[in-house]
Amino acid sequence: MSEPEPRAENLRADEHGPPIELRVRRALGARSIVLVGLMGAGKSTVGRRLAGRLGMIFKDADNEIEAAAGLTIPDIFAIYGEPSFREGEERVIGRLLREGPLVIATGGGAFMRETTRERIRESGVSVWLKAELDVLMRRVRKRGNRPLLQTEDPEETMRALMEARHPVYGGADVAVLSREVSHDRVVQDVLEALDQHLDPPSSEGVAAQ
Repeated sequence: MSEPEPRAENLRADEHGPPIELRVRRALGARSIVLVGLMGAGKSTVGRRLAGRLGMIFKDADNEIEAAAGLTIPDIFAIYGEPSFREGEERVIGRLLREGPLVIATGGGAFMRETTRERIRESGVSVWLKAELDVLMRRVRKRGNRPLLQTEDPEETMRALMEARHPVYGGADVAVLSREVSHDRVVQDVLEALDQHLDPPSSEGVAAQ
């Protein structure tokens, strides 16, 4: 059974041939798009809009974990601890990848697990939404349900997370800057980065100078 293609009303004209949504969707095949990055990077919001542009189903891994456990993420951390949460997170992301192709937003620590990174490499394309510290802090302060930031100095905690995680996030297939512009602009940046990654321009046929 063929996969659904982006809805016609979502397609945007492209001077280089088929609309970018169709090019990306076809190049993905059965693979999922997996958004990674720190809390506050905009993975859920961008992922939802990206899925709409591509005619794909969006899944938020944190929401799926809460549904499976019947508990909120803060409660899971409080009752069972972070190691137990990470094990459940790994199982949920593995299941979502098997159900693909989807657009999946992951929690900030998900990509740190080697098993999860390997599964994403096998069944998906990873997109790192990278944001500066001040941008992340402005966003996370709007919500008080971040277990890892329940510290005396949340900004220093975030800085430490950036230092530890950015080198690992750097192994993602694509990196896009999540900045203080419209979400649609960031979605377009993601599409363009995916388009280039999935179908890079060929150097053949370029006339010698």
